Amino acid sequence: MLAVTGVSVAFERERVLDAVDMHVEPGTIHTLIGPNGAGKTTLIRAILGLHPADRGSITVFGQPVSQGNPAIGYLPQVRSTAPQMRLAGRDFLAAGISGDRFGLPLLSRQAAHDIDRVLEIVHAEALARRPLSEMSGGERQRLLIAQALLGNPRMILLDEPLIGLDPHQQNRVVSLVRDLSRQMKLTVLFSAHELNQLLGSIDRVLYLGHRHAALGTVD
Repeated sequence: MLAVTGVSVAFERERVLDAVDMHVEPGTIHTLIGPNGAGKTTLIRAILGLHPADRGSITVFGQPVSQGNPAIGYLPQVRSTAPQMRLAGRDFLAAGISGDRFGLPLLSRQAAHDIDRVLEIVHAEALARRPLSEMSGGERQRLLIAQALLGNPRMILLDEPLIGLDPHQQNRVVSLVRDLSRQMKLTVLFSAHELNQLLGSIDRVLYLGHRHAALGTVD
């Protein structure tokens, strides 16, 4: 479970979030909704341990937040795939495992199996040998979700995964995330600008605005 209790966060001396509370049960999908600057990315980074809270507490499956938590997979809002556009899908995932080393890595058997596993989970086997430059935005997003699933996390944080996609691609991404959550009992925190594409696929909504938050249903 993810528990955010009374969390306040400042960024560059400006209060971004104030006394935010949110409890996310395992295997559910929660969406962060709010305009630009409402603090969606800041809250996600606080959960990842990348931006400490000034007040309050955050625990993930009963443990305090920490950087590099293997229980959490992450898809950031700014996705720097441009230098890797010539890579095939499988090589892109392999580079994500090895970091920014020179050349393509020699994978361990376990890492190679993990790549095969996530490609199958997101139905992206056909993208394994295709360069990113030849993929649609929706296909690249599918591959990035596969990257977030490497290591078999129990929760994934998706920061604005629908940006830049047309409505059809958005629907496919939402359907994929919903199926992953249900089939794998995966906890999902999904930030977005609006709810239209998410209706019928999410369990709860955290509305962010003016530094405060309100948790409720989609109704």
